[in-house]
Amino acid sequence: MSTTVHEPTGETPVRISEASVLAVLASGERPTPPGRVASSLTHGWRALLKIKHVPEQLFDVTMFPVMMLLLFSFLFGGALGGSVRDYVQTFVPGILVSSVLMITMYTGVGLNNDMAKGVSDRFRSLPSWRPGAIVGALLGDAVRYAISSVVIITLGVVLGFRPGGGPVGVLAGVAVLLAFAFAVSWVWTLLGLALETEKAVMGTSMMILFPLTFGSNIYVDPETMPGWLQRVVELNPVSQVVTAVRALMDGSVEAGQLGWVALASVLFVVVFAPLTMRRYTRHD
Repeated sequence: MSTTVHEPTGETPVRISEASVLAVLASGERPTPPGRVASSLTHGWRALLKIKHVPEQLFDVTMFPVMMLLLFSFLFGGALGGSVRDYVQTFVPGILVSSVLMITMYTGVGLNNDMAKGVSDRFRSLPSWRPGAIVGALLGDAVRYAISSVVIITLGVVLGFRPGGGPVGVLAGVAVLLAFAFAVSWVWTLLGLALETEKAVMGTSMMILFPLTFGSNIYVDPETMPGWLQRVVELNPVSQVVTAVRALMDGSVEAGQLGWVALASVLFVVVFAPLTMRRYTRHD
């Protein structure tokens, strides 16, 4: 089989054979497809580049936590903790957990947006590890969580927060929170694939997160609540995370507190990661 290429008027047409075209296309060795780590890191770098080109994405990880910390500390700190300085000792780790968990839903929103625009279809057509697109997005979001943590802790120190565990305890608390946030993000990735629009993803995520965060031990001491509500708060996984983060930053953590957080994190990943990947690979 050959193809005729017509040259300008007056010159003889040139016939190009299929064999010569294939010889040019296959003139070199086929590159090795990227592995799991390379694929995940590449998509993670893409998530960071999106922040670089659209810095407004950092507003939700900076302005919202600052606003919440200032409002609750100065408006309710005296009533709930006796003074602003006393209140921030327990409130800073709590609002840190609340703020990071709130912004985890944007993982699902971003994935839904990519699916709607056809970006994910192009990623899935590439000869790379398919889960890398989702894992990379989660890794990129972990950087945003870390930025939010730095902002909250820095402002908390300005307001009088003095963690008994020192810098090591603070870093350990942030590490535990980031691991839990990574696990919870798999829930929102599944929602991002299952729901039609990003507004639906955000609305559903808020309906889940608001009761979990406000029905926890973040804002007030559960001992001031009715007995039945105390038990509900104690069973809330967000309360377990807040207790572990507070204990780590205070330098008084117990193995059981970390065990509950680890168990919850593993369950989130084991249950929702396979469901997410199955939906992602079979999405039309």
